Amino acid sequence: MVSVLNTIDTTHEDMIHDAQMDYYGTKLATCSSDKNVKIFEVRGGQQTLVATLSGHDGPVWQVAWSHPMFGSLLASCGYDRKVIVWKDTNGSWSKLHEYSSHDSSINSVSWAPHELGIMLACASSDGSISIISTTGDGAWDSKKINNAHTIGCNTVSWAPALTPNSVLGGQNQESYVKRIVSGGCDNNVRIWRQHDGEWEEECKLDGHSDWVRDVAWAPSIGIGKDMIASCGQDCRVLIWTNEGDSWTSTTLNTFSDVVWHVSWSMMGNMLAVSGGDNKVSVWKQELNGGWASVSDMSDRD
Repeated sequence: MVSVLNTIDTTHEDMIHDAQMDYYGTKLATCSSDKNVKIFEVRGGQQTLVATLSGHDGPVWQVAWSHPMFGSLLASCGYDRKVIVWKDTNGSWSKLHEYSSHDSSINSVSWAPHELGIMLACASSDGSISIISTTGDGAWDSKKINNAHTIGCNTVSWAPALTPNSVLGGQNQESYVKRIVSGGCDNNVRIWRQHDGEWEEECKLDGHSDWVRDVAWAPSIGIGKDMIASCGQDCRVLIWTNEGDSWTSTTLNTFSDVVWHVSWSMMGNMLAVSGGDNKVSVWKQELNGGWASVSDMSDRD
């Protein structure tokens, strides 16, 4: 059983929608319907509020930290149709870039693997996905996957830059694979791949019977195969596996309420699941290929 080690009074004035630790676990970012993003220093069991970032004009749905090789960069997205990239310079946070080319709420942001440079994917209720990138010289470029999901796109996640079992030696940025996975209100999970500078649908994974709320591509370190977790309004978590040329799905579990989020461990061998039942559970794959819950925590623990 998992137990609560600490709680944080964020001083947000409305519902909190996301909370993310940075790469080293020393900073925490939170976002809320109060339109603000807050940054906390986390050291020695203590949390200190160091910045309140005000730039959104509506609820902020999600935040995401970039890889530390690019410094302290944080992306946020919200109901106001904006993605904002924030930068910390010697303890002072400022807006580095604002992207506002969607027609509806932006629901999800995800940084690309660091091997691909400063690149960000975002998913919108207008059904499209944007890929935003910069070389670091102040100029930003964007490409859009229009009509990625009918009705709306809820979530997006990057694939590892290296495919499973690929050789590390001799790799360069041009040889890395650029792929993302998305989930939407059409009940589908879709995989997209960049080819000759354009984004094309690689395949559609049809397994959910209701809206897909979250997707997460597993790190490929040590697992030797592609794996994606998806969850949705149908109260299920599916594990998609590709060890060759096709994807197969396994139902991890059917829960008592909608499942909102899935998140892999750094090694890609454990999965955290949270949902409308007010519980967080951690799952691990067994030798027979099945999945077992190794811990769970509810708001009453």
